[in-house]
Amino acid sequence: MAEIQSASTPPYSFLRPSLDWLLIFVPISIILRYVPALHNDTALFITSCLAIVPLAGWLGRATEHLAEQVGEGIGGLLNATFGNAAELIIALMALSKGLTAVVKASITGSIIGNILLVLGLSFLMGGLKYSEQTFNRTAARSSVTSLMLAAIGLIVPTVFHQVAKPQWTPAAEQRLSLAIAVILLVIYCFSLLFSLKTHKELFIGDVNMGCAEAEDEGHVSWSRGKSIGVLVVTTLFVALISEFLVSTVEVAGKTLGLTEVFVGVIVVAIIGNAAEHSSAVLMALRNKTDLSLGIAIGSSLQIALFVAPLLVFASYFFGKPMDLEFTIPEIVSVVVAIAVMAQISGDGESNWLEGAQLISVYAILGVLFYFLPEIQHTTLSPSHP
Repeated sequence: MAEIQSASTPPYSFLRPSLDWLLIFVPISIILRYVPALHNDTALFITSCLAIVPLAGWLGRATEHLAEQVGEGIGGLLNATFGNAAELIIALMALSKGLTAVVKASITGSIIGNILLVLGLSFLMGGLKYSEQTFNRTAARSSVTSLMLAAIGLIVPTVFHQVAKPQWTPAAEQRLSLAIAVILLVIYCFSLLFSLKTHKELFIGDVNMGCAEAEDEGHVSWSRGKSIGVLVVTTLFVALISEFLVSTVEVAGKTLGLTEVFVGVIVVAIIGNAAEHSSAVLMALRNKTDLSLGIAIGSSLQIALFVAPLLVFASYFFGKPMDLEFTIPEIVSVVVAIAVMAQISGDGESNWLEGAQLISVYAILGVLFYFLPEIQHTTLSPSHP
């Protein structure tokens, strides 16, 4: 797959470093999976991780082009709904195989990864180029408040499990989680209404900046047919490679010395968001901090308020109901990430030191999950009685 080059595109531009170079791992993964003589679970796991990165980028690109064709309102809804399609597909594949530990960990990893790693890199790189950058405090506070609500939704099932131990049953916790999932999804709809309709003036600047930037770079819009075609084909490839990835998680994890929790929190979260994350850093380097902040926090909001509830509903379709009870380390990580984000975004300004601080918190949490024994996750989860 390659974008149509504009007349102003410099010759040999395809030689510039690009995530699209990683597309070579798509056929490599397929060969490793279907050629018995070459099959190796660890190698397939690694190549699948690398293959999903550019596919996720094309998935997001197709969604953006399609959004341009259908108008501002529906376009915003498309971007908000499919912003984390790659992570959702990976999670659905994991759910179908009963890997709820990986699914829950990937939810945690996506939330803290966007807030700490992506935003941290954006603030750091942007701050090294500009001494100080500013952003809309009202929009940032609204997003942080929604994230805090999502954190409460994750905390309550865990507290319920600990407090109601004498009368606790997996069925009761699943009903509790289902009710919370409904509430989170309703709040997500309200947040879309707020950002796309009633208070869109707080966010419309980001859209205009993005369009202007595209025009400056000789951006060529795709037709609706091409956008839908690329979206469908890419989704099929993401689903295929995700199946490879999920089927090799357990074996590759043991070979590489990684727990399911670490794979979900760090590995899956990073590869599913890599392409989108590069956009956030690029916007910060262009001093478009509002857009960078919107990409990072908006992605976390989608995961917490839309993807997590949707996965709870989908788990019933697979006949393996998933609850929203997370381990104590996962809960603490999400709460810490949101608290640090709230503190830093309160003044509407950012600098490189704040970026370094966010990244350091992410590194500390990464070390925690690397050394965290697998048993700590399975002990608390009702899916592992």
